[in-house]
Amino acid sequence: MTAQPKILVFASGSATGGGSGFENLVRCSRAGVLRAEIVGVVSSREMGGVRQRADRLGVPFVYFAGPWDASRYQQIARDSGAGFFALSGWLKLVLGLDPRFTFNIHPGPLPETEGLYSHFVHEAALAAFGRDKNTRSAVCMHFVTPKYDDGPIFFRKEVKIWTNDSPDTLGARVNEFELCWQPIITNLVVQREIRWDGRDPDSLRFPIGYRILREYDEHP
Repeated sequence: MTAQPKILVFASGSATGGGSGFENLVRCSRAGVLRAEIVGVVSSREMGGVRQRADRLGVPFVYFAGPWDASRYQQIARDSGAGFFALSGWLKLVLGLDPRFTFNIHPGPLPETEGLYSHFVHEAALAAFGRDKNTRSAVCMHFVTPKYDDGPIFFRKEVKIWTNDSPDTLGARVNEFELCWQPIITNLVVQREIRWDGRDPDSLRFPIGYRILREYDEHP
């Protein structure tokens, strides 16, 4: 039997919450939707919401207090035995990991909300909506380089903005799309159906028939 790819998840979370994407990846892995093993989760909070989920799920937890430099990332990566690194709400700049196998999910349109995170993404999307410059937010996934939100984008799912949206309501709806699509697209990455050479964005490759820009749908 061929060994499954191994994924180490990075998820900062908060003192009381966070980590929903991490937990969803674990559950989808165990259900066979994501054909990979989640070997651990890394958080910059020692006792936050991510650790609570990890303990409940029985997934090894790594507290990464910094410094967030290349040597520390590389040591954590080696110790985990993982071949892929999934950023899911990780708020620190990643250095030293192979950009071919490191990828992030971003809760807003890129490059429009590049460098933003959490509610700041949704506030920016709503501000653009108020200026009649944007009617949709998005969930994006991209490979990771040593610059925030700069690697090639390989997935974008648009999410309609409603006139009565607040950052909280928009964020909750975007999160639904994240939870739906992240395991599916992650599976394509770890099965090497989505890949690049780590240097040239034009080297990005997709499965036959795959569309990077998916049409808007009211539901995930």
